[in-house]
Amino acid sequence: PPVFMMPDGLTYMHVKRNGLIFGCATARNTSPVTTIELLSTIARVFKDYCGTLSEEAIRKNFILLYELLDEMLDFGYPQITRTQNLKSCVYNEPIVVEYIGSTSNMVNPKTASANAVHKPVISSVNANGRKTENAHNQRNEIFVDILERLNVLFSNNGYVLNSTIDGCIQMKSYLAGSPELRLALNEDLAIGKNQGTYGSVTVDDINFNDCVNLSEFESQRTLSFVPPDGEFVVLNYRVTGDFTTPFRIFPSIEEVEPKKLEITLLIRAEMAHNHFGANVTVELPMPKCTAVASCSVISSPGVGNSSAEFVRSEGMIKWTMKKLPGGSEQTMKAKITLDQPCTSQIRREIGPVNMNFEIPMFNVSNLNVRYLRIAENMAGYTPYRWVRYVTQSNSYVCRL
Repeated sequence: PPVFMMPDGLTYMHVKRNGLIFGCATARNTSPVTTIELLSTIARVFKDYCGTLSEEAIRKNFILLYELLDEMLDFGYPQITRTQNLKSCVYNEPIVVEYIGSTSNMVNPKTASANAVHKPVISSVNANGRKTENAHNQRNEIFVDILERLNVLFSNNGYVLNSTIDGCIQMKSYLAGSPELRLALNEDLAIGKNQGTYGSVTVDDINFNDCVNLSEFESQRTLSFVPPDGEFVVLNYRVTGDFTTPFRIFPSIEEVEPKKLEITLLIRAEMAHNHFGANVTVELPMPKCTAVASCSVISSPGVGNSSAEFVRSEGMIKWTMKKLPGGSEQTMKAKITLDQPCTSQIRREIGPVNMNFEIPMFNVSNLNVRYLRIAENMAGYTPYRWVRYVTQSNSYVCRL
């Protein structure tokens, strides 16, 4: 997000989370990155303690959140920012607010990441002040997500020009007693370009949370750590270069008459048949002089509700598919009528194609969790482990 310096001499910075804006003002020349990281941490801690991050949750838990802020900041300087360390300083209990799904980021229940677990990290009460059922029947659970965000740029003939994967392993722990955990990754995992053998899983670089013990990582690719309370990222990794993209985009533009264009978009799902893209949206910006645009979709069997229309207020064609199975192809044809003859300048206003999607239980890098277990055998301690793989588009663009 941009940093604003206003005539009043103050600098304003903000982050946006779940439709809420967390902002701050400073009169000094502070580091913007540090400030934005602090705002992101405040938003994460608020969510850990309230269970869900929404306007209603903030309104009902205002006293608790004010107490948290008072402990996290002193005279504008960060003090305690970890969920676990704040527990001993906080005495108010959160009032649980029922989670209302955000429609802005199209989260599918099957692909929702660990931050979709909406339980506070401390015992909670309902609106009547009584202990909630979760407070009495707290299960030992740990949620693990292998989350990958794809950045891919295609040329107009469908070839990949640039591709990267930003991945992380994210957890949210509800384990009593803070036991030590062991998490094992692929045995053939190689770090650094040109380091892996053929067929091995290779990442360019990787960084770990400071709570992770790496003594067995080099030899066995095993991590050991005591999970802190709340949501946290165990590790981040990055992959660049060649990898098989889940979808390929093939666009074509034909000038039928001076004022009429025909655009065809072909999307091919290059995943295995047992995987599918969910909540797929394709956006194609149109020229400002577009008078009429009619769209038709040629759907393959197994595709959910599929529709395409020209949204005049946004100046683009939006094509939505509820489900796009692996191994299938989808085609959208648009007939465009312009107010004036098409020129090279008008042609440049068309595109690029932007695609958004989620793929449940699938990851492109093939990084896998071999096992997740408690380091020591504890009699009668059987936690529930939930491991999910999620692939999402971050920037999935095709030039025209």
